[in-house]
Amino acid sequence: MIITIKKIAQLAAVSEGTVDRIIHNRGQVTQENIDKVNAIIKEYGYKKNIFASSLAFNKKFKFAVFLPKNEGLEYWEIPINGIERAENEFEKFGVTLDYYYYKYNSNSFKKIASKLLEQKYDGILLAPIFHEESILFLNQCKKKNIPVVMIDSNIKEVDSFAYIGQDAFQSGYLAGRLVCYNATLENNVLIIKVTREIESTSVYLQRIKGFYSFFEDHKEFANFKFSEIRLKDSGQKQLNLKMFEGIDTIFIPNSRSYIVAEFLSKNKLNHIKLVGYDLLQENVKYLKDGVIDFLINQKPEQQGYLGVEYLYKKIILKENVENTYYMPLEIIIKENFSKSHETI
Repeated sequence: MIITIKKIAQLAAVSEGTVDRIIHNRGQVTQENIDKVNAIIKEYGYKKNIFASSLAFNKKFKFAVFLPKNEGLEYWEIPINGIERAENEFEKFGVTLDYYYYKYNSNSFKKIASKLLEQKYDGILLAPIFHEESILFLNQCKKKNIPVVMIDSNIKEVDSFAYIGQDAFQSGYLAGRLVCYNATLENNVLIIKVTREIESTSVYLQRIKGFYSFFEDHKEFANFKFSEIRLKDSGQKQLNLKMFEGIDTIFIPNSRSYIVAEFLSKNKLNHIKLVGYDLLQENVKYLKDGVIDFLINQKPEQQGYLGVEYLYKKIILKENVENTYYMPLEIIIKENFSKSHETI
């Protein structure tokens, strides 16, 4: 049954104007009528009909999408798929998107951020890779009263903005548990940090912090030994066999596990357990080959879609939307991988 304002008014024995005021929280209405109308709404599942709203017909809603350029990183191609799917879905409600891409350096981020803020947008979808620069950008958005939803990384220093993505600390904690799965009580763990020009992002730091926190909480693994190395960008040429002498397990806290997996495969170091992130095509290849043991999937395509949907619900439908939505921590191994994991 499709429930309308007129039908709600009939069932509650009130005027249509009263129902409209209750739905939109406008004007003086008795608590008795509020309770009656809300009970009917709950029973029949009324939702605002955006097509019936003159606002939807007469106003266009412009959202900005502010993400890193792909620049050879497959990961940043994936959320665009979800964003474009949402764009097609919400276009009929007057939603249009403008895309802003920054290069993987802080100067580019600041330059594009300044250009974006010169324009007028109803909402912004942001991937805040550069921590300090993102705080500055978010504070400027706050002054302009522009709603922002973040994906991939969460900047908690600036309140009132939304985040959709994994709990980075908990995903690192989970990685620690996976490292210990079926392991002996003495284990040499190598953390390989594959980065670009910046040392790390907020999400990257939180994953490593969560990883070590697992071992602080589980003293039965006190004999585990840890070492760290850093590779710049796609640095397979920086790898050598000596790095892996005596190593039992490798943890890579971002999406570039395939760089190390390729080296392990070429040198037949298949006895080393490898834990990483994200279902990039190259990662999946080595997962299927048994070189990568575990991938923690953070569903970037779904993050992109839900980010646009959040702005649509908050700005157009005026719905109360939770400011934090943590994606489930999904563990992928070769036995449970399917093509459906590559999309939402």
